[in-house]
Amino acid sequence: MPDDLAGACEALLREAGCSRRVREHCRAVRDLAMEYAQAPGLADRRVLEAGAFLHDIGRGVTHNIHHAQEGAAYCRRHGILEAVARVVECHTGAGLTADECTLLRLLPVDCVPRSLEERVVANADNLVRGPRRITMEERMNRAFSLPRRTRRRIYRLWLEVEMFHDR
Repeated sequence: MPDDLAGACEALLREAGCSRRVREHCRAVRDLAMEYAQAPGLADRRVLEAGAFLHDIGRGVTHNIHHAQEGAAYCRRHGILEAVARVVECHTGAGLTADECTLLRLLPVDCVPRSLEERVVANADNLVRGPRRITMEERMNRAFSLPRRTRRRIYRLWLEVEMFHDR
């Protein structure tokens, strides 16, 4: 990625066919994710920023559950760092296991966020609706129809990542 990371990410989102609304959402997620990275050494800031900015790049192709894997494939085809592609691939909710991916007719890939950058972006995405930040209570209310284990995973991810917020 060039020195103007935000400009390069914005250009990639446009090239991928992402709408203005998607780009605004991606900027808001990036802004929140970067708040978690204020403490020195907590995360690779460039991977975090690029991953947060590009997390929904697959929405230029589809707006369904496939967008995360589509976005990761797009990043890989364009030579984006694998660490950034994994952030994109693992950002849905609190991630999906390979078995859950199979049940959803996705590629059977483990998409559970493991690195700090992956976890921070997944959490930030959970707390941004459109361009607006929401509370965890609002997020959990929106997740009401999801399986209990998924809701628990989202909540646990939030608890874990909140330790890094406002340090």
